[in-house]
Amino acid sequence: MAEEIAADTAAAKPGKRRKLHFPTAITVLFIVMLFAAALTYIVPAGEYSKLTYDASQDKFVVTKPDESTKLMPPTQKTLDKLGVSGKLENFKNGSISKPIAIPGTYERVTQAPQGVAEFLLAPIQGVYDTIDIILFVFLLGGCIGVLNYMGALNSAVAALSRITHGREYLLIIILSLLMVIGGTTFGLGEETIALYPILMPVFIAAGYDAMTCIAVIFVGASVGTMYSTINPFATGVATKAAGIAMSDGMSWRFVALVVGTVMAVAYIMVYAHRVCLDPSKSVCYDMKEKIEERWGQQGDQIEFTWHMKLSLAAFGLAFVVLVYGIVAYQWWFDYMTAVFLACSIILAFTSGLEEEVFFDKYIGGCGDLMSVALVVGVARAVNILLENGLISDTILHFFSGTVTGMGPVLFILVMLVVYIILGFFINSSSGLAVLSIPIMAPLGDAVGVSRAAVIAAYNYGQGLISYITPTGLILASLAMVDVPFSRWLKFVNPLLIATIALNAVLLVAQVLIG
Repeated sequence: MAEEIAADTAAAKPGKRRKLHFPTAITVLFIVMLFAAALTYIVPAGEYSKLTYDASQDKFVVTKPDESTKLMPPTQKTLDKLGVSGKLENFKNGSISKPIAIPGTYERVTQAPQGVAEFLLAPIQGVYDTIDIILFVFLLGGCIGVLNYMGALNSAVAALSRITHGREYLLIIILSLLMVIGGTTFGLGEETIALYPILMPVFIAAGYDAMTCIAVIFVGASVGTMYSTINPFATGVATKAAGIAMSDGMSWRFVALVVGTVMAVAYIMVYAHRVCLDPSKSVCYDMKEKIEERWGQQGDQIEFTWHMKLSLAAFGLAFVVLVYGIVAYQWWFDYMTAVFLACSIILAFTSGLEEEVFFDKYIGGCGDLMSVALVVGVARAVNILLENGLISDTILHFFSGTVTGMGPVLFILVMLVVYIILGFFINSSSGLAVLSIPIMAPLGDAVGVSRAAVIAAYNYGQGLISYITPTGLILASLAMVDVPFSRWLKFVNPLLIATIALNAVLLVAQVLIG
């Protein structure tokens, strides 16, 4: 006790300064929320008229900023008259279900500044809006809590370590490629949160650090979504909003995917190899003991019992069902959560634990992921402030004006920058596509840039900013493994800069070669 008092006294001396540290994830998000709220006082409020298709009336509905509506016949002639680039069948079959911004209809509206009350209500509404993801995270945490208590994950990691001994680099290559494939085909994103508790012990046992695991999962999935080939939530929505076939520009998308993947995986492997040779090269080396205490193998290796094997089999089967449902039936978080609810029920029988012990460890596992759930909810609050402040359309209108009349090469490079910025404010691939592509695609026509190239700029831009935007998935991913945002920035900045250069070259080549 005397030593603690002396240490506190020394820290309080005038000559001693406390070392500054990077804010936690929640603090970063509240800072961004303050910035978003401030913008609603500065940026003029405005909206585009929006177009939707009402199947019950078989009519197009145009909703103006004053909320008045106008019914129009559901014909291609109507779309052409409004300057909307989507095809009629995409509206009628439900492929385009969100309101489409109508080009040339932007107008100023009454300012809607977000004050103290709105600021405080935004994160609460954010939790309501993302409750599907939050419940998914909680049920996943419960399953992991039980498996950890049983020692099943530690035993499985020990077995896997023996199998991959001497070939640990295969973990990076194989898992990165799986993440890339998931991202480019079905937009693998929030689902990856489930993988960190499983793969962290594997990478720690293989001699890598926490950042290697984060990079393999997050960068892999991000590269896949950035270079989306058939991802229905990004390229699919964007091509339909632009009125072109999904096959347009497909060859360029595959080239970009291959080159981008090779660069990202090589970067991760070089970093991981350096950490294996010298652990002090890790960007989170000072956290090594804390991370290994949580994710490393605890104590002596215990027997891999049949209870453990059955429980892990049930847990693994849940992921197989999850991926199948997402790919085959486009499941969302309601069905995904139901899969882990079913897994939880199965674990209650296969774990061999008494009912009271099972629920104690299950609820404890849910509680371990509370910080992740809060990050998800508060991140949504930023978008709520911008939307309720009526400035999202104003930001889009401003940037659409900056690219008018440029030459093709300058146009596509500026478009990349525009989508990096828009991706920060509108952190939803499908939402950004529906809002912006109907405005931006016709601008490309005017300067001789294909709509496929505009969609590539949209994919590249929103993919780039996803690496670092606090409103995206990265803070939730870091919260899963207790790694600060500052360490992530230190790791990813070189890759981010290289990817910006690569994307610029790819876009210019696509414009010049066609």
